[in-house]
Formats: sequence, C-alpha cells, structure tokens
Amino acid sequence: MAFSIAIQPLSAQASEVDLEAESAILVDANTGKILFAKNADKLFPPASMTKMMTEYLVWEAVEKGQISWDTTTQISDYPYSISADSTFSGIGLKQAKDYKVKDLYHAMAINSDNAATIALAELIAGSEGEFVKLMNKKGEEMGLPDFEFVNSTGIENESLGDNHPKGTDPNGVNYLSAKSAALLAYHLVHDFPKALEISSKPTVKFDGKELRNLNWMLQHDKTNFEEFYYEGVDGLKTGFTDLAGYTFTGTAKKGDRRLISVVMKTKSEAKRFEQTAKLLDYGFQKFENTEIFPAGYQLEDKSSIPVNKGKKDDVSISLAESVSLPIKPDEKDLYEITYTLDKEKLNKDGQLTAPIKKGEKIGTAQITYKADNDYGYITKDSNSTVDVVTDTSVEKSNWFMLTIGAIGDFFVDLFHTVVDWIKGLF
Repeated sequence: MAFSIAIQPLSAQASEVDLEAESAILVDANTGKILFAKNADKLFPPASMTKMMTEYLVWEAVEKGQISWDTTTQISDYPYSISADSTFSGIGLKQAKDYKVKDLYHAMAINSDNAATIALAELIAGSEGEFVKLMNKKGEEMGLPDFEFVNSTGIENESLGDNHPKGTDPNGVNYLSAKSAALLAYHLVHDFPKALEISSKPTVKFDGKELRNLNWMLQHDKTNFEEFYYEGVDGLKTGFTDLAGYTFTGTAKKGDRRLISVVMKTKSEAKRFEQTAKLLDYGFQKFENTEIFPAGYQLEDKSSIPVNKGKKDDVSISLAESVSLPIKPDEKDLYEITYTLDKEKLNKDGQLTAPIKKGEKIGTAQITYKADNDYGYITKDSNSTVDVVTDTSVEKSNWFMLTIGAIGDFFVDLFHTVVDWIKGLF
C-alpha cells in the first residue's frame, strides 16, 4: 500500500554552476545526496584517479590481515622499468631492496607514483592481471554504475606495451563516470577514513627524497600553490593523461559537513582545482543541513491504521527518526513524503493484527525532492529513507470480547446474506 503527501511543491530551478569541465559531480558525503551533476553518467578515462580503487584494496588487504603496513616487498622487473621511465613520473625504485607497504602507499596516494602502485598490486594479488580482477569485482560490490578497470594505475594499456596486465585488452583504457568516481571516493572515505590522514599530507619523505602531493588545494609551503589552497580540503586524488585531460576527485570538510567533488577532462592542472573550488563553494555556501521532517511526524493522510483483534480499533503511525538533509534554505517546501506499508504486516482488509508493540516498524517513508533538478543520491542507502513505526502499543483483546465480536460478525454476515437472498426473489 503506497501513499503520498504533497507539501505544496513549488516550481524552482537550482542555480547552475558555470563549470569548465566535460563532466562533474558534487555529493554530500554524510547523506549521499547529489547536489550538482554535469554529464555525471558519461564515461571518461579517469587517469590516476584509478588509484583510489587500488588504495581501497590495499586498506582492505590490511584490514583482513593479508598484509600489514610493515610488510615488505621487492620490486619486480615490470614496476622497475616503469619507475626508471620519466614518462611515467617514476621515483626511481631500486631492485634488491625491501620496501614497506606503508612507504609504497604514501608514494602512490601522495605523489601518484605508478611503479609503487604496480608493486602493491603484485604484492596483494600476485600479478597486476589478477589485481585487475579484484578491482572489477570490488567495483561491482560497491555498485559503481559505470566503470571498467584494465590496470591498477590509470595509464593506457597501449603505453605499457608488452607489460599490459595479462587478460586485458592491449589497447584497453580504464573508464569511470564522474558518478562512479564519486561513489568510489565515498566508499574509501567512509570505510577507511584514515586514508584522509595520508592524502592530506602536502609532502612525504620517501627513500631519502621529499615527494610533494599533487593536490594543490592543500596547504603547501610553496607560494605558487597559495592561490589554490582551500580550507578543509584533505584529499583525494588527481589524474592526468593526454587522453583523460586533467581530472580530480576532491573532498573537503567544514564543521560537520563533508563534500566529495569530481571534475573530469579539464584543460589544465590549474583548471581542475579552480573548478573544484567552484563546486565546493556552491555546496558549502548554497546548502545547509536542515531538519525537513521531525521524528514523530505523523503522516497526514494516514495518521492511523485500523487494528484487528485489539483492545483499540486503530493505532497512530509516524516517522521513527527525523529527516535532515543538505538543502537550499528556501526549498524546504519542495520536499514530500511517499511511504509504503509492509504488506506482510497487514491482513487482507489492510489491518494490523494485535498485539502491536510501540515503535514497531510497519513500513518505510521515502523523502523526495519535487523540482526539475533532482539529482538523487549516490547510494541506495541514504537519509532519504526512514522507517514508519507505530506510536503506541495495542494489546490483544481478551477471549470473551473476541468471541462476542465473532458472534456479532456472524450475525452481520447472516443478515447480509438473507437480504441478498430476498432481493434475489424480486
């Protein structure tokens, strides 16, 4: 049974962000609500934003005890050749030397090093080809809507030549939509929040050298980065290839609000950060966390449900929790509730059967935004859904009253049957 309550929806159009990027998205990380989207379902090469999936799988391997941050590994011929090639921005990894997982992860997450990424992939899965299988499997588990991984780094396979991961297309390219990149970042931030402690470091020491974070929006000590600094930014991943252009998945926190942004195929290093700043400004300045419906809010067109075999004839129902979302201050009236009662809880006459406990879940309510620019949510489980519960308990009626009721129902049914029979005679 589905019911809808309209809260006088108004005709409103959200202010668009004038964005110089082929694709972009802005997400509220606390609720999963999408605040802005531009071509967010279109596939683009993510370049080194690919490494967010590699980062996730490293954290997961550590969590499962497969490796630890102090586990050491040596560099095989493949990542060694990548590290020695300045085309791939190698940091000069050495062979016959033990490298800790922690150090390789820092080189990957902070300096976007490709060789360190491949070394970690080989450590976890035995080969990059097997690691790619893990990447695609995890993408399915996360529910990424649009993606394909063919390697762990974001380099085009064609550039890897004979080293392209076994089982992948020699000319294959990683692909993500902005929505998929944002959802990947959402999982990384929520499942492994300590990843931000690393991605927020402006520099890191590695093998006697200083590696600088490619995220210019952090607080660097270089004056030429000052104009890009954005308060609250603590991640997440840059990317660039000739095919992908300049990409960036950013995240920033102010107060109790965290936003995740993605820009794809911008035209320069500076542009990707400038456009990210536009998105973050839009999210933090135009939206406020607002309680739209309080806990105990009674559903106006169906404030009570009839009860069968109870000491009361009905029971009132309401929202189990308050509903708070980031919204524009003047758009509170654009939200409405659509709710569905659990069919298994109701008899054929649409009644609940006593006994009923106070706070018993009998359905769910969906909060929807009634305007042309509803971008939805990045996750299926979001603050847009809340339980509908009973406000009071209803005891089962005693056997005597149930018997009297049953006798009464019998004679009522008999009366109607006789009336129908008499009508049939005429």
